[in-house]
Amino acid sequence: MENKLTRRSSLVALGGLVAGAAGWQAEDAGAGPAAVASGAVACVLTPEMTEGPYYVAGEAVRRNITEGRPGTSLALRLTVVNASTCKPIARANVDVWHADALGVYSGVQGNTGTFMRGIQPTNTHGVALFDTVYPGWYTGRTVHIHVKVHLGGNVVHTGQLFFPDTLTDKVYRASPYESRGARDTRNSTDAIFRNGGSRSMLTISRGGPGYVAAITMGVHRT
Repeated sequence: MENKLTRRSSLVALGGLVAGAAGWQAEDAGAGPAAVASGAVACVLTPEMTEGPYYVAGEAVRRNITEGRPGTSLALRLTVVNASTCKPIARANVDVWHADALGVYSGVQGNTGTFMRGIQPTNTHGVALFDTVYPGWYTGRTVHIHVKVHLGGNVVHTGQLFFPDTLTDKVYRASPYESRGARDTRNSTDAIFRNGGSRSMLTISRGGPGYVAAITMGVHRT
């Protein structure tokens, strides 16, 4: 059985990880992020966040987690580094899950699907890549992605990743998001976001038909 973490703190490394489409492709091909490799990244402590009620263990190891669900394409680039040194950690398993474009989670509340859930191992540069869609909203929460980092049989980070409200407003004017009407919660009114969410903001850039979302997470190894 998995040991549920002895030191539940993580860091978000800031500085220099604005990933454009070209940068995404270079990382995918194996080019390492220079800021992390050089040690120039500043690591800032950020609080853990609740895993929420929709976590499902045993997700599939896969990069594309959409299962054909509609939505604006989102290439997710998550880098895991050692909190003490900011050096990348290879072979960590990064576990993500989020709502689909209509605000629905798979695997819960009678839904037997597995969409928008998956695990990817980090490469030698500490990077895990996912192909997904921009998450939809549901009542009482701002837009977010859940994440866990598993290392050596332990969960070393549980958190949530957030999006700029201005971008969400833009994305939600398009189909299929617009069919749901106005969302009821923004970052500023979300109780979880107000407890450190500004330090878990994804860096967003254009990428292909949609967007690239990137963040670097520093974790304690035990």
